Amino acid sequence: MEAHRMSINHWMSWEGGVDLIAKTSAAIEMPNVIVHVARMVHTPVGSAPSGMIFWQPDPAAPPLAFGFVSSDATVAAYFANQIFVGTPFEGAPVLIGTVTINVSAEQASARVEIPGFVFESHLADFSETVMIQRDPLATAPFYQQGLEASAGHACLKVNGVKVELVVPEIGITGGPCAVLAACGLYAR
Repeated sequence: MEAHRMSINHWMSWEGGVDLIAKTSAAIEMPNVIVHVARMVHTPVGSAPSGMIFWQPDPAAPPLAFGFVSSDATVAAYFANQIFVGTPFEGAPVLIGTVTINVSAEQASARVEIPGFVFESHLADFSETVMIQRDPLATAPFYQQGLEASAGHACLKVNGVKVELVVPEIGITGGPCAVLAACGLYAR
């Protein structure tokens, strides 16, 4: 059996991922909430707690918060310019902030602080953890591998105010929209 060979030019890996992609109304076509962060993200240019934020409470208006968040600007810039090239997130701004993750067998939470905003997501009621391997998609043009447990419960507070959510079954990366991603890799 011949091994599949490909050249990997850009990659990122993580541990402790707490991912939420949602809509604030069933009437909205596309998700207007993304809190997609990890306790530690590793890239060829460095490692730091990092992720992605997208907060557009009014779908007809520009997002109030959008970009790659990290305490390390070099790591945050790597995502937009290397991993998410060819997506709507290509060239997204760098948001300097903090990402705090808490995970147990029963729940996972993320607290993301950026100038003007505090996002607090909470996931619970997890499925069994499964190993995933996804091929590139138009919305996620990179290979994905990792361990995921989808959440049956998700909630979000923005600046201390609870946000009503509708969580789609499948998200822009081809997997669940509310998931504890224990560890994983994006590569292209």
